[in-house]
Amino acid sequence: MVETVRYRVGQFLRALTARVPEEEIEQAIHILTPEARELFRRQANQDQRHALEVYYALCQAGHTNPQLLSAALLHDVGKAVAGLSAWQRAIIVLLGRFVPCLLAYLSRGEPQGHALSLPKGWRRLFVVHARHPEMGAHWAQEAGCSPLTVALIRRHQDMLAVYKTEEDQLLAALQAADSRN
Repeated sequence: MVETVRYRVGQFLRALTARVPEEEIEQAIHILTPEARELFRRQANQDQRHALEVYYALCQAGHTNPQLLSAALLHDVGKAVAGLSAWQRAIIVLLGRFVPCLLAYLSRGEPQGHALSLPKGWRRLFVVHARHPEMGAHWAQEAGCSPLTVALIRRHQDMLAVYKTEEDQLLAALQAADSRN
């Protein structure tokens, strides 16, 4: 428990001070389509930093699949729609850790016609948190990403008991890198 709190406090402080040099971004996003590069750039600095860390972790583990690496760079792009601040993210993390049923309740979005419609007001941040994989996958598809990249983004928070397909194995690699960063 103490180790988890220490990790989360460090994560919060890193989010507050996240910096991403332009040269670093350019070196990584060359694998993305021009439209997907714009998606990457729409993310907050803290999300860009996190995406790059996930990308680097996969590279260091020997992964070279450009579709997997693209998914690493864009897996949280759905969060860009809300512009969640560090303190709002901290609330979400704390609720998920200590009162997950309340977070699940607050995260339910009401259907409003379009699949990506979001409620207005204070609950919006919780719904974005819950639905960001779906929203990010939608944007990645519109930006010309491959079907595999889109699927990995859509599924990056799914918990699987068995990894049967190549897509499942790539998903496991993405999830491992994401959870370490």
